Amino acid sequence: MKILVTGTEGYIGSLLAPLLIQRGHDVVGLDTGYYRDGWLYSRQADMPIQAMTINRDLRNISREDLQGFDSVVHLAELSNDPLGQNNPEVTYKINHLGSVNIAKLCKEVGIRRFVYTSSCSVYGAGSSDFVDENSQTNPQTAYAHCKVNVERDVSLLADDDFSPVFLRNGTAYGASPRMRFDIVLNDLSGLAWTDKTIAMLSDGTPWRPLVHVLDICKAITCCLEAPLDAIHDQVFNVGDSGANYQIRDIAQIVGAEFPGCEVTLGDSSGDNRSYRVNFEKINNNLPGFSCEWNAEKGAAQLHGVFRQIDMSTEVFRARPFTRLKQLKYLIETSQIDEEFFWRF
Repeated sequence: MKILVTGTEGYIGSLLAPLLIQRGHDVVGLDTGYYRDGWLYSRQADMPIQAMTINRDLRNISREDLQGFDSVVHLAELSNDPLGQNNPEVTYKINHLGSVNIAKLCKEVGIRRFVYTSSCSVYGAGSSDFVDENSQTNPQTAYAHCKVNVERDVSLLADDDFSPVFLRNGTAYGASPRMRFDIVLNDLSGLAWTDKTIAMLSDGTPWRPLVHVLDICKAITCCLEAPLDAIHDQVFNVGDSGANYQIRDIAQIVGAEFPGCEVTLGDSSGDNRSYRVNFEKINNNLPGFSCEWNAEKGAAQLHGVFRQIDMSTEVFRARPFTRLKQLKYLIETSQIDEEFFWRF
């Protein structure tokens, strides 16, 4: 099929687009290019071909841009809680209004399949031991509120000719050329490699469900290739029920992978986000899906990449690999304005 993937120059999209091309799909990307400065590694075997990418802000997508596509995968939003909290008003305009507008345009031009990447952060402070797709959402941040709003508003568009599906990803981890070091396992692995120390400021008791970036790509691929009645207007938590970890356990897993790394814990923090997630629905009901990764395997993968590229502290802390640092830099240098539009 012909697929438009928004966010092809991001952490997930830079892996997803080549995988879809390998599977025989005709893929076009769309990205505004905020994170183009960052490229951690190159391996031809993993990246045989890159998708042609349209350089455009998602808020400026037109009907003409969407003509001729069979499916859209929408990844391109301001990604993660700290970035969303930095400017909640702009986050709302991009992540909520921008995403709903793309879905409406898809429906208008006859695109049947719309895959939206949501987040398990919608559960916020979980009200029960394990939350599932039917549990009450409890978003704690602008980023998570926008995810809930998009799910609600795009679901209202579903009908016989338009089939959205909503993928609530766990906290992502794993190697990607467009790397992110502002997510927990990747961050801790980078600290273990460069500093030989993981000094946590909190006591590490909050729970997080982790999912490897390639398992996220697999879930998206399964949604694109599944019969429509299997995914029509469905919400799927993306991950595995055995991959719910307390932050301190993630730190210990990373510490065990990197010899000589010391792990220390602090006091309880003010972050009340803590949730364990049930992933039975996706594993039972989405054809072809099951996770292939766990935290131990992911930490080993990252260790191998760091060793291969001889990653320095300067690279680990470089702004393109931390979303908030990069966006602040683009604003401070007047490359984008306060609404996050490019100035030139």
